[in-house]
Amino acid sequence: MFRRKLTALDYHNPEGFDCKDETQFRNCIVWLEDQKIRHYKIEDRGNLRNIPSSDWPKAYQKYLQDVNCPFGVQERQEAVDWLLGLAVRYEYGDNVEKYKNCQPLAASSNSDKTADPLVNLDSNSPDFKAGVMALANILKIQRNDDYLVMLKAIRILIQERLSPDAISKASQNREGVPVALDKHILGFDTGDATLNEAAQILRLLHIEELRELQTKINEAIVAVQAIIADPKTDHRLGKVGR
Repeated sequence: MFRRKLTALDYHNPEGFDCKDETQFRNCIVWLEDQKIRHYKIEDRGNLRNIPSSDWPKAYQKYLQDVNCPFGVQERQEAVDWLLGLAVRYEYGDNVEKYKNCQPLAASSNSDKTADPLVNLDSNSPDFKAGVMALANILKIQRNDDYLVMLKAIRILIQERLSPDAISKASQNREGVPVALDKHILGFDTGDATLNEAAQILRLLHIEELRELQTKINEAIVAVQAIIADPKTDHRLGKVGR
């Protein structure tokens, strides 16, 4: 699954690379950093280059974090594919003149038809998973094992929160409403009028925060229901009474 990108990067053995082989895997990561990505300074690559070390997984985990990879150590194939994609981008950036004159592949006979980009979408592709995970991280969406579910959640959030109307409403200034503190009972007495007034203000602010929290909870429930609900009602099965 990595052959195309490894070949594009002039890797020495793109056909025989086995991501599940620990030695090949570690050597490939070090090769990518040394030859293509070059995120660390040469003197800072010691831990990553120490392939036989038992601490290498920790160095690799830190490396993924440092390059802002959306995948972790446990997601080996996805992380490798993401690093290969990063290396390809850097390779192109370093050799723009070399690649800018490359001719595109011949278009098919149906090229005049507008193609739906989702028709051939492979939900198991590491590229797809990396893209969904990156969007989820940006939009602060909770992770789910099913990437299609995460994509649906992203769509709902964008439709509800990032539409022109939603952005327009959010940008409007909200003016405060005057509140008469003497009409709100504190419920206890601190013995100091100033402290009593401060306590009343804090209580009102707390109530406002609880209301906002309840609103967000309701929105979350609606979003979850929109993802998992698929009601199919058969009115023939309805009964009245016993």
